[in-house]
Parts: sequence; C-alpha cells; structure tokens
Amino acid sequence: MIVVLLGAPGVGKGTQSENIAKKFSIVQISTGDILRNEVKTQTDLGEKAKKYMEKGELVPDELIIKMIENRISKTDCANGFLLDGFPRTIEQAKSFDKMIERKSLNLDRVIYIDVANDEIVERLTLRRVCPTCGAIYHLKNKPPRQDMICDICGSKLVQRSDDTKETVENRLKVFKEHTKPLIDYYEKQGKLSSISGLGNVDEVFTRISKILGDL
Repeated sequence: MIVVLLGAPGVGKGTQSENIAKKFSIVQISTGDILRNEVKTQTDLGEKAKKYMEKGELVPDELIIKMIENRISKTDCANGFLLDGFPRTIEQAKSFDKMIERKSLNLDRVIYIDVANDEIVERLTLRRVCPTCGAIYHLKNKPPRQDMICDICGSKLVQRSDDTKETVENRLKVFKEHTKPLIDYYEKQGKLSSISGLGNVDEVFTRISKILGDL
C-alpha cells in the first residue's frame, strides 16, 4: 500500500501518519522530520534547507525529490509506505509519479485532511515542544502540569521557530498557493479522498481507516 497524506501545517498529519503506519504495517516517511533532523545534524542538505524552513518557505524540489527517492529505495519500504509532507507542488507530484512508475509501483490513495485556517493558527501558535525529549504540548488543549516545564523530563518548553504567528500565516499562504492545486491534480486521477480534520485524534483516524480499509 502506498499512501500520500495531504493537508495544511497543523492539521494533524504527523499523528495520523503514525496511526496509519502502525495499523496497516507500512513505513511512515515524514519529510518534515527528515528535514529537521538534517538541520539538527548540520548536513549539507540541512544547511541548504534551513534558510527556507525558517521563513516558512518550501524547500526546493530537487532537494526534496532526491531525499524521497533515496528513502523509498530502502528495503523497509518494500511492503509499502506513507508520505507525510510530500508532494507539496504539482511539479513534485509529477516527479513522484515518474519515480514510482520506474519502480513499477502504484499510488493507492491520497487523503486530504481539511481544517479551517483560524483553527490551524490556534493549534500551531499555542504549540510548545520539549527540546530534550521531544514531547509536544498545547497551551490550551494539552498544557503541561507546570507552566512551560515538560511533564516527562523537566526541561523548559520552547516554541518552534516555524510556529510563530507570522511564520504560520506565511506557511498557510504557501500551502494555498502551491499545495492546494494538488487536490485537483489527484482528484482528476481518481485517487483523492477528503476528510474533515476536526474532532479528536481517534475520530479523525476512524475516517481515514474506513477509506484505507476499503482498498
């Protein structure tokens, strides 16, 4: 099974990707996580990508496409994989189509998680993360027991640089301009399923599971 998960920043793609990977025994590939790791470890790719990510802009296609092709060529992807955060543009989608065609693979389903912009801004600007253990909190929906202190390891929580209001609004603008056209692209291919991203994690996952379970 090969699945693409689409949606604006903050709709819950990361959490749902983990749930899908576990239930359907496929590999989760998150371009966001890979890129952040590249930046953290200061690789050549990370240094090139950093200046784009901090502004909320898209990392150039050639960097992303090379990274994805390398990743899906690994043996753990033999039974299928889920892409979270790729493709983000029509050009990336076309490159991916050619990539999997060369490998005699087929994209089974594209799931679009739809959430209104106002809800997304609140979700992201109030998100805080632990720089030590990676735990994620939300000042309104999932606050730490002690103000700005991680429940798990006691480290001081921080706001990710791409979660500031200005950057979030720019990320949503970029999404609308570059990624929204993908909805039409995959709809014309008959591979798109749109679901509401409102509700708790389990409610959203139930909607996704029904779609994938029918494949």
